[in-house]
Amino acid sequence: MEKVHKEIYMILQDIIDDHKSIRKEDSNDEDLVDVLLKIKQENYHSEHPLTDDNMKSIIQDMFTAGTETSSEMVKNPKVMEEAQVEMELHLLIYLKFVIKETLRLHPVAPLLVPRESRERCQINRHEIPIKTRVVIIAWAIGRDPRYWVEAERFKPERFVNSTIEFKGTDFEYIPFGAGRRMCPGIAFALPNIELPLAQLLYRFDWKLPNKMKNEELDMAESFGITVGRKHDLYLIAINRLCNMYYLSKQVQKRCS
Repeated sequence: MEKVHKEIYMILQDIIDDHKSIRKEDSNDEDLVDVLLKIKQENYHSEHPLTDDNMKSIIQDMFTAGTETSSEMVKNPKVMEEAQVEMELHLLIYLKFVIKETLRLHPVAPLLVPRESRERCQINRHEIPIKTRVVIIAWAIGRDPRYWVEAERFKPERFVNSTIEFKGTDFEYIPFGAGRRMCPGIAFALPNIELPLAQLLYRFDWKLPNKMKNEELDMAESFGITVGRKHDLYLIAINRLCNMYYLSKQVQKRCS
């Protein structure tokens, strides 16, 4: 782990050094590293200046927070097939529904950052005093049968023609939180999930090992600050592009 940590930091340091050597005059062309370097320069003489190590930690946190993908598709092969067909048509509409459904059933942060009540109130006959720390369970809200039909079922189609979004205005669906303190990395996390997942679906078919049936896949979760799989996921990757090329050649031979 120490070796990998050092290698990652060396890569990030190279990225920071490259940005230092190329000063961008156009603010519209700035990325995260440019903004951090600007903050570092503006606060160079402050009591707590921003260091290169601080910047590397921030960048690494951003990538770590946005790398969740969906193993639910392995358990639901028809969902995977439909998503793969969409990839071949160069569309991402259904894939977005898959990601939405994954975030509903398996939000990365099951417990949102605690809020403090600003005034005394009553919720379901429970007295909530002023200045009470309240923890909101996004995981349970996303599975509440009062708001979701077949709440425990993985069903991306539920978002077709639906206006429900995860932008903090629909309180039955808040994987990123809501209000002024909702997750600031939402715009970064979504493409960081969508693009790698699209590549994995387009290029490979995914099978379970040891002749395991799809419905036997254990989706149990391990709860903590973030939610992850309780058991490691082992899959066999089959190159779809090679398969498609081979099949097309076989068809050509038969036709000739």
